[in-house]
Order: sequence, then structure tokens, then C-alpha cells
Amino acid sequence: MTPVFAHGSLRLYLLALLAEQSRHGYELIQALSDQFGGTYTPSAGTIYPRLAKLEEEGLVTKAADGRKTVYEITDAGRAELESRRHELDDIENEVTDSVRRLADGVRAEVNDAMRSLRAELASAAREAKRAATTTTAGATSSAAGGAAGGAGATGGSGSADSDRIEAERALQDADLAIAEFRQQLRTDLRTHRAQVRPESVTLLKARLAQVRADVLATLSGR
Repeated sequence: MTPVFAHGSLRLYLLALLAEQSRHGYELIQALSDQFGGTYTPSAGTIYPRLAKLEEEGLVTKAADGRKTVYEITDAGRAELESRRHELDDIENEVTDSVRRLADGVRAEVNDAMRSLRAELASAAREAKRAATTTTAGATSSAAGGAAGGAGATGGSGSADSDRIEAERALQDADLAIAEFRQQLRTDLRTHRAQVRPESVTLLKARLAQVRADVLATLSGR
């Protein structure tokens, strides 16, 4: 993956975020994720070593806040940020370009996944059709030497094969609909990662359970 920040840019960007307000390490990670629309979330292993280096240089301080650690920019940190203020515009441009690049990558991955799924479903449909055709041909050949009652049975078998093919196609359409929903919702959740709350997950589970119950009702004929 192409680096999101050029060398030294993340360090300055962290100072800019701390200049806005004091933050916990996790809040810095979330702030960066928000800047990238959820397409990029830095790891703790990326953020904390840089914070430690900034502290070592006297540009930030840290203090305990319960179980968390709050980082705050120092006067020296503000002075360095001010002296390099012109660089922030370039960094913002880097972030914008990175967001666009990462979004394109996510979109390409989703499209590739959907194309692959459609190809698999098309292949399964061809196999089902070939199997049904073979079964029908075999039944017709066997019935040709039988009585009229046997011919009637063949007609029933053909109807059953037709129903089976229709059910197979409906199942494939259902698989595709589920896959498309999953991919689209995953993208939506990651795009709005910072806004996801437990109640959103509760709602999702409830609605999915209701959809499953409704679909099962159609299958059982209720």
C-alpha cells in the first residue's frame, strides 16, 4: 500500500490536531480516521511511537485521565507548528489525494468482488441448467418405450424439473442480493466509521431478524 503520509507529515499533522484540543491517543486515531472518511485508520503502533517522540522533544506532554492518557501540545510544539504552518496546506492536499486513492481502491475491490460473485453464480446456473436438461432427456427417453400412463409421468417430471430450475435461479438471485447488500453496507459503515453506535448495530440485527422471519414465512407458505 502506498504510504498515506509523506515522511514527517504525520508528526506535524498530530501537532495540528493537538493544537485544536487535547486528545487521548484513541481520539487522535479516530480524528485521523474521520479525516479519511473511514478509508484509512492508523494503528496504535503508528501513532503512539510518534507521540512518544514528540514528548521526548518537548513538543507535547501527557497526563493520566483515569485509565487513559491525554496528550497536550506545549508552547514549543505550538511554536514549531506555527513556523511550519505553510506545510500544513501541502499535507492537507496529501490527505485529499490519499482519500481519493483509497476510496478508488475500496470501490475497485467491491466491484471485483461483485464481478467474481456474478461469474460464480452464472457458472452455477449453467451447471444447474445442464443437469436439468440431462435429467429431462433421460426421462423422455425412458418414457418413449412405456405406456400412455408413463408418458403422463414424463410430463410430471418435466414440470418438476422446470420448478427446480426456477427455484435454483431464485436462489442465485437471493445470493446475489445478499452479497450486494453486505458489500454496500460494509462500505457505508466504514465510510461513517466514527458515527457507528451500538444502537445502529441493534437496529441492524433487529431488521435482519425481521427480514429473515418474513422470508421464512414465504417459504413455509404462511
